[in-house]
Amino acid sequence: MLNSYTKILLGILFLGSIFKVNAQDRIPFDQGTQYILADVDVTGKISFNKQTVVTFAGLEKGQTITVPGEEISNAIKKLGKLGLFSDIDFYVNRISNDSIWLELNINELPKLSEVKIVGIKESKTEQLIKDNSLTKGKVVNENLITTTKNYIENKYKKDGYFNTKVNIATFPDTLAGNNVKMLVSIDRGKKLKISSIDFTGNEKFSDAKLRSFMKNTKQRNVIRVFKKSKFIRDNYKEDLVKIVDKYKEKGYRDARIVSDSVAYDKKKDMLAIKINVEEGRKYYFGNIKFLGNTVYPDAALQRLLGIKKGDVYNGVELQKRIADKTKPDAEDLTNLYQNNGYLFSNINAVEVKTENDTIDFEIRVIEGPIAYFNKITVVGNDKTHDRVIYRELRTKPGQKYSKEDVVRTIREIGQMGFFDPEAIDPKFKNVDAAAGTVDIEYNLVEKGSSQIELQGGYGGGGFIGTLGLSFNNFSMRNLFNKDAYRPLPMGDGQKVALRLQGSSYFQTYSLQFSEPWFGGKKPVQFSTSLSYSKQFLNNFNTNDVDRSKSFNILTLSVGLAKRLTVPDDSFVFSNSLSFQYYDLNNYNTGLFTFGDGSSRNFAYTIGLSRNNKGVNPIFPTYGSEFSISAKFTPPYSLINGVDYANLENLPEYKLKNKGSGYFDDNDNFVNPGDFIDEDGNLSDATNAAPDQSKIDQKKFNWLEYYKIKFKADWFTKIYGKLVLRSLGEFGFLGAYNQDRGLVPFERFFLGGDGLANFSLDGREVIGLRGYPNQSLTPTDSQGAQNGATVYNKFSLELRYPLTLKAAASIYALTFLEAGAAYDSFKEYNPFVLQRSAGFGLRVFMPAFGLLGIDFGYGFDPRPLPGLTKPNGWETHFIIGQQF
Repeated sequence: MLNSYTKILLGILFLGSIFKVNAQDRIPFDQGTQYILADVDVTGKISFNKQTVVTFAGLEKGQTITVPGEEISNAIKKLGKLGLFSDIDFYVNRISNDSIWLELNINELPKLSEVKIVGIKESKTEQLIKDNSLTKGKVVNENLITTTKNYIENKYKKDGYFNTKVNIATFPDTLAGNNVKMLVSIDRGKKLKISSIDFTGNEKFSDAKLRSFMKNTKQRNVIRVFKKSKFIRDNYKEDLVKIVDKYKEKGYRDARIVSDSVAYDKKKDMLAIKINVEEGRKYYFGNIKFLGNTVYPDAALQRLLGIKKGDVYNGVELQKRIADKTKPDAEDLTNLYQNNGYLFSNINAVEVKTENDTIDFEIRVIEGPIAYFNKITVVGNDKTHDRVIYRELRTKPGQKYSKEDVVRTIREIGQMGFFDPEAIDPKFKNVDAAAGTVDIEYNLVEKGSSQIELQGGYGGGGFIGTLGLSFNNFSMRNLFNKDAYRPLPMGDGQKVALRLQGSSYFQTYSLQFSEPWFGGKKPVQFSTSLSYSKQFLNNFNTNDVDRSKSFNILTLSVGLAKRLTVPDDSFVFSNSLSFQYYDLNNYNTGLFTFGDGSSRNFAYTIGLSRNNKGVNPIFPTYGSEFSISAKFTPPYSLINGVDYANLENLPEYKLKNKGSGYFDDNDNFVNPGDFIDEDGNLSDATNAAPDQSKIDQKKFNWLEYYKIKFKADWFTKIYGKLVLRSLGEFGFLGAYNQDRGLVPFERFFLGGDGLANFSLDGREVIGLRGYPNQSLTPTDSQGAQNGATVYNKFSLELRYPLTLKAAASIYALTFLEAGAAYDSFKEYNPFVLQRSAGFGLRVFMPAFGLLGIDFGYGFDPRPLPGLTKPNGWETHFIIGQQF
């Protein structure tokens, strides 16, 4: 009947049924005739199973179809929607009676085997591939190429690369069948700068003033250094909002941006921005009425609101006084209710009347019922035991709800140092207004809390090696539990630190332990430390070490610190006892007038501090820390009966005359020429000079002094993530008995990076960048730096975080500092200071602690005779501490 496999091409359009017949052969059939589908043969470049394709098309053997008709049209639509094929053609192979055999010829679209992006940094390519889902096996069609091209161009245009060009090419992958490789070429061009920002419609504010409202979009100015004039669209849109907000802050409630345009000037290769504003009239606050408040009277709410009738209208400030979203602990109306149990409260300001230039408001308060904390849980703590976290929580089951307690809990958990402070997330669950309860789940991300310090360096004329181990979440109670070692017993919040340091002329060993909840029931911190240092006399010019001359120091301390409840629970009262034993063996330096002997230092230290820094202890963004401490020794001179003013006149404290000269107690020869009388004879013992070494050994056998220190530290968020740290310090070392004098220990050494290095003689090492270490300490007549008795220091530091992730926290900083150290309080002058400025970087990694580098420029000369020029640039390396 019909010639088999004679093909008739059916080109089925999306909305019709138009047939095209093969030019070589025609098979007659009746238009619109119904046939029974006998079979569908699938041909072309495909990797799919034949039956799978037919099923995708919605065709089945034995079904009745019309040729041409709706069934074929729907099949083409379905296959087209899959986005897997480039050509979809139906052919008639054969017709017999009322049966029809069709051929479906399709070409499968190629798949992506590899993508390469050129023109940008390799580190940026991974994110672009992810954003555009350019994964292996992805079907490559025109839509994918177009959307990828548009995405990349728009992305860089938003970042200021206004002339970004993207070209995408595909090449067959000869090793992988119907696959292609994709090459994405990106030419960002340069970031376009802004030649001008002009305004129209502004009368109340000048163009310059409006431009100052735009914090991140600036026109070109050769004088400006820190803010570039590059165009970034997202920042520009934010700045348009800031312009309107500034108008509203000044009373212009109806101000708006009517239109704006960003035009490209090809001649200048820059952008010109034009902004048309509508200012409207200036408004004032009228009557402010409170509705719905029963807990607090109108007068109390009005005082906290702080806005009076007749004040210039400020919509931004009004909203902040009701609910300041930028500060979780702000003193606003919402927090007044939220901190006193009214979790379900809602406060809104509604304009009720506008007459001329005056707006009346109603502050509508929905108080709701008092809420109570119900179930409090923590998740994410894999190492730290639950009880260690729960004891720090300020939110307790059954306690009245307080937003302040939630914020404080977040800060307390962050201050523990065991969790990523940026990832602490309190989730409110089962909030039941009817029952007045709320569950809170604190989601935590644990971070490494142990640190290792392994370093070597050159300092003090020789190589210095250091090994330090710090376990900040130790468990002493599991010390003998072998199952708790993973690799050490951890999880109880205790701290153990071991540090070894040594060189050719000194060794130090120290061990510290602290328990933040001594006894387990109250926040009373117990701490103790033991250290030993052995130093040999070293000639720093020749690096010769004399091991027959040594200075040994043994130190033991124990302390308790208790968290107070008044004035508030941010205060901590601390006290400690310490004992140091100094043993000098033929160790003669400018610091000591006796080279052989010993001194004992038994002291009591009392301190009061307040810390509400939050929330990240590495990078606080708000709050402050204040501390004052006093260190006292017993007043031995009041009870030992020694007349220190007359020691030099007592025979036992004179040099000894042995006929050939004068000798001290250790038979050290003293030049007799200093003691010849008028007749040229050696004077007798009663006229001999005092033995200063013996006198000082008597004075400093038990050290007698008091030391007062004060420190104030503020953190203020300036804008966005930019934080200002303001610091002030003061220290004073005094004596009870002026005849006994000031002790040679416990003194202040100012200048440099602030690292104490190996000295354990009680000295306070205070950093002041821009000068060599301890170089701002006063010198004696011999040029020796024996330490100061008074110092003050002031610092301003701008910080900006580059990343605050748990693996590594990094921030950049710039600073201004000033300070000075003095021999005595009589010389103290807080207005004559050594000044410096500079910049630096800090990196905190849980395994290694804080690392950093600073470059500081000292504007003043060091306090040494003959120096008149500024000190200049100094480089400081910071290890294990913060300024």
